[in-house]
Amino acid sequence: MNLSDSQTAGEAPKRVSALEAVLGHLRGAIERGEYAVGEKLPSEAELCRRLEVSRPVLREALRALQTMGLTVSRTGKGTFVLAHGPVEDPTFGDYSASDLLEVRRHVEIPVAGYAALRRTPEDLDHLAHLLERMERETDTTAWVAMDTLFHLAVARAAQNPVFRRVIEEIRDALARQSAFLNDLGGRREQSNREHQAIVDALVDRSEHEAVAAMTHHLARVESTLTTIVRSPRRAAGTVREPAAGSTPRTDTGTSPGTKNDNES
Repeated sequence: MNLSDSQTAGEAPKRVSALEAVLGHLRGAIERGEYAVGEKLPSEAELCRRLEVSRPVLREALRALQTMGLTVSRTGKGTFVLAHGPVEDPTFGDYSASDLLEVRRHVEIPVAGYAALRRTPEDLDHLAHLLERMERETDTTAWVAMDTLFHLAVARAAQNPVFRRVIEEIRDALARQSAFLNDLGGRREQSNREHQAIVDALVDRSEHEAVAAMTHHLARVESTLTTIVRSPRRAAGTVREPAAGSTPRTDTGTSPGTKNDNES
């Protein structure tokens, strides 16, 4: 398989499907013990050849394995297996997913309520502009950057510099988490809708609705993360040798990229 690295609207779903298939294959092989703890995975060139995927897709899958705590990348040496799993708590930068979500619930939910009461017309204009750009954006990296800017803008609208500093401190972790969820959970369109609901509540100056919208948003983040990390379907699947131009498929004949019904 030879996928383009372009992130156009038509090509992005193919890329996500390929990424999920490759990740499912490698994760399954590790969790079944086909690679021993401490063993080095085949080189990137070899894995690309075997799975017929581009190097950027493979590297995203390898990064996801590392986030899940299954592997570690050693500069100049390669990727080595750390554990056979299952992994319950991925790490995003300096913070575990559970610690990050706990802080976000205790900070961003009340922040949304304060923002609804204190936001200025300039805050609303900035948030509306961000949402418009995110709706149009086709590049995943650019969208992730704007996702973190959105949450920072909500914190700024609360008119409390301490809240803003907290979000700035976890900004890198938020970006890593956002990229992980979008690559493997197809969260982008749903996130756009959830962000819009938050901004609508701020426009209405509704503290209650803002708190509810942010609560829902973070609950969906947690739900998607749990689905990715614990999904036995992704862990159990193996990749058949694909024909050129096709997408790797699992033993069951279904695409590893198929979403859970509650993640649509």
